[in-house]
Amino acid sequence: MKILMIGDLHGRWDCLNILINKKQPDIIISTGDFGYWPKFPNNVEKIKNKNTKIYFCDGNHEDHWSLRKLKDNEVAPNVFYMKRGSVMEICKKTFMFFGGAYSIDRSERTIGVDWFPEEEISNEEIKQLDMDLKIDIMISHTCPLEFNVKDPRKDYISMIRFSRKALSYLLKQYKPKQWFFGHWHFYKKGNYEGCKWKCLNMAGRTMWWTEWKA
Repeated sequence: MKILMIGDLHGRWDCLNILINKKQPDIIISTGDFGYWPKFPNNVEKIKNKNTKIYFCDGNHEDHWSLRKLKDNEVAPNVFYMKRGSVMEICKKTFMFFGGAYSIDRSERTIGVDWFPEEEISNEEIKQLDMDLKIDIMISHTCPLEFNVKDPRKDYISMIRFSRKALSYLLKQYKPKQWFFGHWHFYKKGNYEGCKWKCLNMAGRTMWWTEWKA
C-alpha cells in the first residue's frame, strides 16, 4: 500500500488534489488543521480523492463544534474524521489519532465562528483512553514537550499548553516507535528515546508530505 502523511492543509484542496493525482496513494493521513469548516463554502466536497481514503485528526483551526456533532465520521466520500483517541490498524501497525492544540492567534478570532474552546486536549479525553493498548504510530496535531521544535520566530512559552503536556503523557505511556504531527508550519525530524518523529510543513511549502512505509 502507498500511504502518505501530510501536514497542515488549511483547506488547500488544490494542493491535496494535485498530490492525489500525482502519487495516487491508497491512504492519506492528515496531522490536523485539515480545513473542516462546513459553514464556509470552501469545504471538503472539493476534494477529488477517487479511491484514496483520507483520515484526519483535528487541528486547532477546525470547526470543533461541527466535528462534535457528527453522527458518522465519514465527512465526505472516503474522507474520515478520526476523533481523539481513535485507533486503527494499517499494515499490521496500530495507529492512534489525537488531535488538538492551542491557537496563538485566538485573540484575533471569534468564538463559535473561527475559534472554539474545544481546540485544546482535555484531561477528560486522556482519562478515557485504554492505557493497555500497544500503539506503534501516533498521529497528532501538536507534539509532546520532549520533541525539540522550538521556533525562535514565535513566543515559545505560549505554546507550552496542556495539549503538549497531555501528549508527553501519551509518549511516556505508549512509547510509540513513530510520531507524525504538523502545527508548526516547518519541517523537522528527530528521535526521542527510540521514537522517530516528523514535524510536517504546511501545504504549498517544501516537505509538507512524506511517504510512510511499514
